[in-house]
Amino acid sequence: MMKKAIVRATLLAFILPLLLHADHILRNDLLKLQASKLINEMGDELEAKTGVHAYVIATNEHFPERFNLVTYSKKYEGSMSKPYVVLVFAPFATITEKSGERGRIGIIPSSKDMREMYDRSDVVDAGVDIVAMKDSNKFEDKVNIGVVQAYSELADQIAASKGVKLTKTIPNEMKPMVTVLKVIIYTGSLILLWIFILRPLYTRIRARTENGREKE
Repeated sequence: MMKKAIVRATLLAFILPLLLHADHILRNDLLKLQASKLINEMGDELEAKTGVHAYVIATNEHFPERFNLVTYSKKYEGSMSKPYVVLVFAPFATITEKSGERGRIGIIPSSKDMREMYDRSDVVDAGVDIVAMKDSNKFEDKVNIGVVQAYSELADQIAASKGVKLTKTIPNEMKPMVTVLKVIIYTGSLILLWIFILRPLYTRIRARTENGREKE
């Protein structure tokens, strides 16, 4: 009996802090304890330093195409405090029936002013870049990392808009890599454009000009 009591007390001591600080996660079908802990730590710091509440809905629901995430988030409004922003991570939501692609990220602010505090594309990319990586990691692990990274990017941007620096957030290691890849892709596209379109066009125009001069 004594051993059982000690085990229960140990488990309670471990789980209780997570339960007490779980108010930043409105729904959790996907996140492991460590991911939840990181999100709550970042959320606590953001709230303490800026007064902004950042929430997460991590759902495994299979939403149909064009499902309204804004309307969906309203069901959790009773658990939220303003000003807020909600990060909805739904990896099984249908993007289009035709393509069969799945996975949506929604960012829902409580006001227009809140919407000005972050760049939606950066936040979405922070999550998508992780989940879309072709590697040996399990899908559920990539989803956990993706949610944490997207939330971290969101918190950092909101804090920066308030002139505040957070210490609990996680640097987005993918961002420099993605930027480099974009530069390489754009440079390659420009080179191909020059080789196959612009250079032949320039050569023809130059040849016509020179022929015209010769006739004169």
